[in-house]
Amino acid sequence: MARRNAALPFILVTLIIDVLGIGLLIPVLPELVTELAGGDLSSGSAYYGWFIAVYAAMQFLFAPVLGGLSDRFGRRPVLLVSLLGAGLDYLVMALAPNLWILFIGRIVSGITGANITAANAYIADVSAPEERAKNFGLVGAAFGVGFILGPALGGLLAGISLRAPFYAAAAMALLNWLYGAFVLPESLAPENRRPFSWRRANPLGSLAALRKSALVGGLAFVYVCIGLAQNALNSVWVLYTGYRFGWTPFMNGLSLTLLGVVAAFVQGFLVRLIVPKVGERNAVLIGLASATVSFFLYGFSTAGWMMFAVMVIGGLGGLSGPSAQALISRAVAANEQGEVQGALASVMSLTGVVAPVVATMLFARFTGPAAPIDLPGAPLYMAAALAFVSLLVCWRLFKRVPDAGAAQPVEVAKAA
Repeated sequence: MARRNAALPFILVTLIIDVLGIGLLIPVLPELVTELAGGDLSSGSAYYGWFIAVYAAMQFLFAPVLGGLSDRFGRRPVLLVSLLGAGLDYLVMALAPNLWILFIGRIVSGITGANITAANAYIADVSAPEERAKNFGLVGAAFGVGFILGPALGGLLAGISLRAPFYAAAAMALLNWLYGAFVLPESLAPENRRPFSWRRANPLGSLAALRKSALVGGLAFVYVCIGLAQNALNSVWVLYTGYRFGWTPFMNGLSLTLLGVVAAFVQGFLVRLIVPKVGERNAVLIGLASATVSFFLYGFSTAGWMMFAVMVIGGLGGLSGPSAQALISRAVAANEQGEVQGALASVMSLTGVVAPVVATMLFARFTGPAAPIDLPGAPLYMAAALAFVSLLVCWRLFKRVPDAGAAQPVEVAKAA
C-alpha cells in the first residue's frame, strides 16, 4: 500500500508535467522560432512545422524503446533519467541562441516525452486488477489537466519573456525528478524483467494489426484522415490567429485552454449522454460531420470572436474518437486488444509527423510575399477536406459492413 501511495501521485504529476511541457510552449514556440529565423513570419512558419514534426517522430520511435528498457532495467531508472533529461533540455532551449540548438532541444524533448510507456507500465505494476481501470482513467484526467493549464500558463508567462515558459517547464521537471529520486520506489521485481529486444521495440511492426478486419481497416483510415486534419489545425493555430487577428501569446493561450475545456466536457460528459441514445456508428458520423464544418469555418472566420463560436460546433467532433474506439474494440478478439490499440497509437503519431510539415508549408506558401493569393486559411481548408473524406469513407464503410459485423469474430467481419 505504501508503494501505491508513493507511486501514483508521482506518476500522475510526471504525466501532467509532460503535457504541461507541450502546452506551455504552444503560445510562444512559433514566435521564438520566427524570431530566431530572422523575424519573417512566412519563413518562421515553415521551420515551425519541422519543430512539431520532429517531436512526434521521436515519440513514435522511442516510445517502444523506453518501454523495452523499462522491462529490462525497471521503471524507476527510465522515468528518472527521462525527467532529468527533460529538465536540462528545457534549460538548453531557454538559452538557445539559434535555430539549430532549439531544434536539437526539440528532438531531446520528444525522446524524453516518450516516457509515458514506462509510466503506464508502472501504473499496471502497482495497481490491483480491480483498480487498473480507475487508475488508467486518472491518466486521462492528468492529460486533460495538462492540456488545459499548459497553454494558459504559457500565455501568461509569455508576458514576461518568450523564454519564460521554458524556464518554468525546466523547474517543474527538475523538481519532480528530485522528488522521485528520494521517494519513488521500483515497481518491477527482478524476477519479472526480461531482456531488451530490438524486434519488440520496432514501432512499424505493429501496423499490420490494422488489417484484421474490414471494419478495423476502414476506421484506421478514418483515424489517419482525422489525425492529419487535427494535427494540421494544432500546428497552425497560433500562426493563423496571430497573422489574421493579431492575437498575442496570452490570447492564444486563453483560446487553447478553452479548446481543452470544450474537449474535456464533450469526452467526459456528452459522450456518455449522447452515444447511448444515437448509437456508436451515428455518433462517429455526427462527430466527423461536426469536424468537417468546424475546420472550414475556422478557415473562413474573419474576426477573432468567430473562432470561439466555432469551438462549440467543433467540440462535437469529440464524439467520433471514443465511439470509433468502442467499435474497433468489439471487432477484435480479447487477446488482440493491446496490439490493435498500440497500432492505432502509432498511426496517430505518424500523422503528427506529416501534418505539421504540410500545414505550415501551406500557410507559408499562401501568406508570404510571393503568395499567389493571400489565403492564410489554406491549411484549415485542407483539414476540412480530410475530415470530409473520412466522413464519406465512414458512411460507405458502415453501409458495407453490417452493424452485427462489429461484434462478430474477425473471419466474419472479413467476409462482410
